[in-house]
Amino acid sequence: MLQKFHMKKNHPFHLVTKSPWPILVSFSMLNFLIGFINLMNESPLLFYLSSLTMMINLTQWWRDVKRESSIKGDHTKIVKEMIKMGMIMFIMSEIMFFLSFFWSFLHSSLAPSIEIGMKWPPKGVTPFNPMEIPLLNTIILVSSGASITWAHHSLLSNKLNQTIKSMIITITMGLYFSILQWWEYKNAPFTISDSIFGSSFFMTTGFHGIHVIMGTIFILTALESILVMKSNYLNHISFELSAWYWHFVDVIWLFLYIILYWWNK
Repeated sequence: MLQKFHMKKNHPFHLVTKSPWPILVSFSMLNFLIGFINLMNESPLLFYLSSLTMMINLTQWWRDVKRESSIKGDHTKIVKEMIKMGMIMFIMSEIMFFLSFFWSFLHSSLAPSIEIGMKWPPKGVTPFNPMEIPLLNTIILVSSGASITWAHHSLLSNKLNQTIKSMIITITMGLYFSILQWWEYKNAPFTISDSIFGSSFFMTTGFHGIHVIMGTIFILTALESILVMKSNYLNHISFELSAWYWHFVDVIWLFLYIILYWWNK
């Protein structure tokens, strides 16, 4: 009788059950960071092992969350609203994160110090031509924002074929963007150690590139939910949040293109 009493709840919130994944992910992330430092010292074994264990643990954790939301039905209307609010707060924190990089770059470019020759870009640094790969990447990301919006409207209209096609287009353009950025880095005329210009440029564009990869994985997992019918036009919060995140990545890139590429032309 007491057990039945504890199983009942008189509130619309979801109290998560005991899970091993948070602590396991924490340990794997700790090992990942240590392994990343060892990677710089040409000892990559821990980095590769910790990356593998972290992805396995995260996959299992995400699997349980998906089961709670789709199969078990634990995500009530209020829970979904709180999840959306959490995503909004996360995106706001990411905006502040990139704002600090933009602030640093503009501070150095508008008032170059004597240490860099009172010149911007610093002497010896040749910036990228904004009309080449950067412009192509801008077109790709803006187009991917249009395709993810097309996918959202198609899903709301219960047109699954159009939804799947447009999401595949978005994922493909995200991968294409990452490949082009890798090629740009490989042929860069300067490095991260070339003055404040190089460190600001590679830190900002590098973190944005990581966000593009994360957003691509986010949309890929949302696509998997649609394919296995765990998401539909009534319940598709994973897709909706992935679309929000992708639009955030698009907008950040537009500012990044203007400030870090076009500004130095």
